[in-house]
Amino acid sequence: MYTINCKGQLISLEQPLVMGIINTTSDSFYAQSRQASVDSVLFTAEKMIFEGAFILDIGGQSTRPGHIIHTEETELNTVIPAIEAISKRFPETVISIDTYRSKVAKYSCNAGASIINDISGGSDPEIYSVAAICKAVYILMHIKGTTATMHHQKQYCNILTEISDYFIHKSNDCYKAGIKDIILDIGIGFSKSIEENYFLLKNLDVFASLNLPLLIGLSRKSFIYKALGITPEEALNGTTALNFLSLTKGASILRVHDVKEAVELVKLWQLYKG
Repeated sequence: MYTINCKGQLISLEQPLVMGIINTTSDSFYAQSRQASVDSVLFTAEKMIFEGAFILDIGGQSTRPGHIIHTEETELNTVIPAIEAISKRFPETVISIDTYRSKVAKYSCNAGASIINDISGGSDPEIYSVAAICKAVYILMHIKGTTATMHHQKQYCNILTEISDYFIHKSNDCYKAGIKDIILDIGIGFSKSIEENYFLLKNLDVFASLNLPLLIGLSRKSFIYKALGITPEEALNGTTALNFLSLTKGASILRVHDVKEAVELVKLWQLYKG
């Protein structure tokens, strides 16, 4: 059984947790996840908490193909007010900041976040020390290249071995920096083809040997809707099906746009496994 320490709050992952996605950028690939004001952020946060989200993941930078790269100042101006408002209104809720910038991570932790969700795997070398100093849980995601180049980096000799080696190397760097709690994310949709995404899900249990909790973030992504010839708005059914598969393969956290459906899925999964 895994546990993580979020600023003194010891959290058990014996039962899978649901992380709700709240985007403060207008550039997110899924339009319904975009929240343009603090009031809309609070409305969505309250809804997600009521539906059973244990963690809220706040992001101010899109990573979709062709995304706009916002300045650090713009990112700070959108995420910090959101985190401060959620922390004040819902002090028991665990907040995650979705960023690859150390300054944004630092300010977000000071504002109330206790998890740093870094989709770059530490492209900003200072982010490890920020996580350590803030005593934040660090989500280590696999990516090849950067968000700007990852779609041209889809070549692997052995994708399972390469990602495992990446996690071993990067997690050692995290521990050396003083980070105590690490969560792994295989990076579905990041520098991977549609076929590779499905192969990774099929073999997700391979990464259990690393003895760290696994987060899966596949909600409404293109490997689902492109495979089905539909839009992100129509990809909830596919998301739910693949999230269930992820639970059977050892996922501990589901990062989703649709909290109610994911929480129901976890409840049914608990009954299924007995």
